[in-house]
Amino acid sequence: MKTETIAIHAGNHTDATTGAVIQPIVLSTTFERLEDGSFREGYIYSRSANPNRTALENVLAKLEGGEAAAAFSSGNAAGMTVFQSLKPGTHIIAPDDMYHGLRNQLKQLFEGILEFDFIDIDNTEVLQQHIKPNTGLIWIETPSNPLLKVTDIKKVIAIAKQHGIKVACDNTFATPICQQPLALGADLVMHSTTKYFGGHSDLMGGALITAKNDDWWQKISNVQQMGGAIPSPADCYYLVRSIKTLPYRMRGHVHNAQLLAEFLNTHTKVERVLYPGLPTHPNYSVAKEQMNGFGGVLSFCLKDGPEEANRVINKLKLFTKATSLGGVESLIEHRATMEGPDTKTPFNLLRISVGLEHIDDLIDDLAQAMR
Repeated sequence: MKTETIAIHAGNHTDATTGAVIQPIVLSTTFERLEDGSFREGYIYSRSANPNRTALENVLAKLEGGEAAAAFSSGNAAGMTVFQSLKPGTHIIAPDDMYHGLRNQLKQLFEGILEFDFIDIDNTEVLQQHIKPNTGLIWIETPSNPLLKVTDIKKVIAIAKQHGIKVACDNTFATPICQQPLALGADLVMHSTTKYFGGHSDLMGGALITAKNDDWWQKISNVQQMGGAIPSPADCYYLVRSIKTLPYRMRGHVHNAQLLAEFLNTHTKVERVLYPGLPTHPNYSVAKEQMNGFGGVLSFCLKDGPEEANRVINKLKLFTKATSLGGVESLIEHRATMEGPDTKTPFNLLRISVGLEHIDDLIDDLAQAMR
């Protein structure tokens, strides 16, 4: 099936009891045993499995082309589950601009338990130099948040396979509509489903999708079920509903982001625009090869520094000054302030989650704010 069909059908089935076309929300926390002690459909207790979560995990796995998926209460919970599945002492290589929430997890919660290095992962020589005998995982994030760096997935995976190292990819910015890391050889994909999968800034979730249902995946599944950081049945239901429009929403986000990036790229007050869809992006050729669309997030730096960034952000009328991304409404934020004192983000940078408003209105709003 094509992506649009998967998005609509893989997370839903007609209710056998009532004939309801849309699968109902099953709120029960526990399930009745039959006379022989078995369970209908195999459901025992909602922490371990629930019909709505099963539906969500099925559509997530099929969209990413994986064998199995696990849904979580947040993207951070999904990332933490990966780290918890590793043996103590495992060495992780991660990007030097890794999403600050997961970077802080490693630095604050796993210090002394796991080893980790944050490097320029796209530099082959640097990557090779940091591989150790106990390196068990290379974590990539492409495009990255908020610098929109693009990692050559195939190149990293080729190096990882030489050393028997697993590769996990944070695919949140791209979604499976724009990029499929498992098809490029990655072992695991992570998403904050809060973002584009949810798409309306009104629910929180995370997901992991595996290429193979192997021993590592069983460890991840055990952490999910025993740790219990799972989404509610209602959140699973609304995510499945939102995913049905994901392919079409992403086309709108990508279209608007491209045109907005091109507008900003020619503006006299803009120092540089960070967006994989611009030929000026340092890894534009890589992005064209491994992505089906360049995503709906862009960042740009203003020539006059953080003071100008603050002035512009406060003059905007359509863009909401708020954290997060992936909703139908356009959001903007001064990312360095959000990330804290150890941020690597330039203080003259503004990050935009480009929404689905008419592109002319978005350009007009930015134009008036930068006058």
